[in-house]
Amino acid sequence: MNTPVPATPDATSQTATVPPGPGAGAYWQCFSGILKREYLRFVQQRSRFLSSLVRPLLWLVVFAAGFRAALGVAIIPPYQTYITYETYIAPGLCCMILLFNGMQSSLSMVYDREMGSMRVLLMSPLPRSWLLLCKLMAIGLISLTQVYAFLLLAWLAVDLEPPLLGYVTVLPALFLTAVMLGAIGLFLSSRIRQLENFAGVMNFVIFPMFFISSALYPLWKMREASEWLYWLCLANPFTHAVELIRHALYGQLNLNALAITAGTTLLFALLAVLGFNPQRAAVGGKVKGESKITV
Repeated sequence: MNTPVPATPDATSQTATVPPGPGAGAYWQCFSGILKREYLRFVQQRSRFLSSLVRPLLWLVVFAAGFRAALGVAIIPPYQTYITYETYIAPGLCCMILLFNGMQSSLSMVYDREMGSMRVLLMSPLPRSWLLLCKLMAIGLISLTQVYAFLLLAWLAVDLEPPLLGYVTVLPALFLTAVMLGAIGLFLSSRIRQLENFAGVMNFVIFPMFFISSALYPLWKMREASEWLYWLCLANPFTHAVELIRHALYGQLNLNALAITAGTTLLFALLAVLGFNPQRAAVGGKVKGESKITV
C-alpha cells in the first residue's frame, strides 16, 4: 500500500516577507539621541567651553590691539567704509572656534571607535551615512552655541559693527562651515588608527588652514607680500568659509564662497562615510587579517 506524499507548495507560490525598514521616527530618534549625547559631553567639559571662548577673545583684544596701527584695512566688500581691525578679524575668529571644535569632536570619534561605543551605535538598522551625518549636525549645533557666546562677548568688549540682523543672517553660513570642518575632521579620524597620533596630525591641519587664509589678513595684503602665498590662500577652503561668514554678517551672499564651501562639505562628508571603519581600533588587535595596527 502506497503512502500518500503530502504535496509541497510550489516555490513560485511562496511570497517572501521583507521586514519593514525603519520609519521616520527612528531617524529622528537617532538624531536626537546623538545630539543629546554630544551636548551632555559638551556640558560636562566646562574647560572645553571656556577655552573655546578665551582663545579667540585673546586674539581679539590683545592681538588686534597690537596690529591695529600696523595693518590698514582698505574698503573692501562687504564693508562700505573703513573698519577697525577688530571688526575685520571677528569672522576669522568665529571660524577659529568652528575649526578647533570640529577637530576636537573628531578626536572624540577616534576615542569612541577605540572604546567600542561607535560599534554599538552602528549595530542599529539605520544606514551608516545617516549616523555620521547626525554626528556632523550635532557637531555643528554645538559649535553654534560657542560662536554666539563669543559674538556676544566680542560685541560687549570691542563693540563690533555688524548690524543686529547680521547675527541672524550669518546662522546658515556658520552652520555650513561647522559641518564642513567637522566633515574634514571625521575624514581624518577615519584614517587615523592610534589616538596618540591624532593631536600631532591635527597640528598639520589646524594651523596651516587658519594662517594660510583671509582670517587675519585681507587677500590683497597677502598678494602684496607674496604671490604664491596668495594662491595658497585661494586654494584653502577655509578662506572661502571665512569670506562666506564675513559677507553673511552684513546680509550679503558670496556665491563663489558658498559654492566652494558646500562642495568641500559634500566631498569630505562622502569621503568620511566611505572611509569610516569601526573595526579600526588602536588596541592592538587584528583587523581584517592584520597582525598589528599601526599608523
